[in-house]
Amino acid sequence: MSLRRRGITVVALTVAAALSLTACGGSSDSAKDAAKPTAAAADQQKSVSKDGKDFASAAEKTAAMGTDAKPGEWPRTITHAMGKTEIKAEPKRVVVLDVGELDNVVSLGIDPVGLAPTEGSQGLPSYLKDAGNPKNIGTINNLNLEAIAALKPDLILGSQLRAADKYDELSQIAPTVFSIRPGFTWKENYLLNAAALDKTAEAKANLARYDKKVKALGEKLGDDKPTVSMVRYMPEGKIRLYGNASFIGTILKDAGIPRPKNQDIEDLAAEISAENIDQADADYIFTGVYGDPKATDKATAQDNPLWKNLKAVKAGHAYDVPDETWYLGLGVTAAEQVVADLEKYLTK
Repeated sequence: MSLRRRGITVVALTVAAALSLTACGGSSDSAKDAAKPTAAAADQQKSVSKDGKDFASAAEKTAAMGTDAKPGEWPRTITHAMGKTEIKAEPKRVVVLDVGELDNVVSLGIDPVGLAPTEGSQGLPSYLKDAGNPKNIGTINNLNLEAIAALKPDLILGSQLRAADKYDELSQIAPTVFSIRPGFTWKENYLLNAAALDKTAEAKANLARYDKKVKALGEKLGDDKPTVSMVRYMPEGKIRLYGNASFIGTILKDAGIPRPKNQDIEDLAAEISAENIDQADADYIFTGVYGDPKATDKATAQDNPLWKNLKAVKAGHAYDVPDETWYLGLGVTAAEQVVADLEKYLTK
């Protein structure tokens, strides 16, 4: 996967489609979801992506971003989702605008000075407790620009999806590098962030380690792999069945783990209601909760006789998993933990 610039224009990317998802999954992906039916969806099941074809090209476009600079060469110019940014010297004070960027920089040995957490989890993720003590700079959907400026950063890392409308102001504070979006492009985003930090070799080594682990899991499960359903309870009664165009979707695909037909879609997720929880069935079900469980329909859905009659539930193969890694992690450290969890549950 090359990070070398290929002369493509990346400024006019798919902002409209990106803004249909705002708490990814990345990913959380809450807020203002366009809910159009998909061909693969069953009754009362809706897609939460605006346009699947935009997702199909996002990883390729992100992979074309990066720098032509040689290792150790400064200044360097980074081509990214909002254009080009010059970074004059090796960054020492990095601000991250999402958990994916947090995972990325911490895995490269950098403690960020500022972090914008998600609305669903305001603290530092427990799996990244060695990330130092980054100052809170608002949340992913409500950045505090004054707090960011006060930290005197020399690099800001984020995404077009989250903060395209703040890019100009952020760029006045410090060099700012944006991926297109968090989520299923997590590997490409990692290499983009690494290019800005002159840590490409380290990032590639970490991705190779992940790749070895996920392929080993696939081989251990053999040819007759069980189907896996990914269920996430969101606020306001939303229940999501995560598809291929998601962080967890890429990990399952890397392991060769099959999905139920209604989740084998090139979208972030499909939505169902608690009354249609039977659509979540598979050999194994893994559930996450975004934010406070009491603010979701988890209890209602799992009190439904349809839930109790699901194949996975009756077999004892329905598990709650950490939302902060499976859905919000969006980086290589979280991905490795998800692979370890999958091995634990699927090879019992």
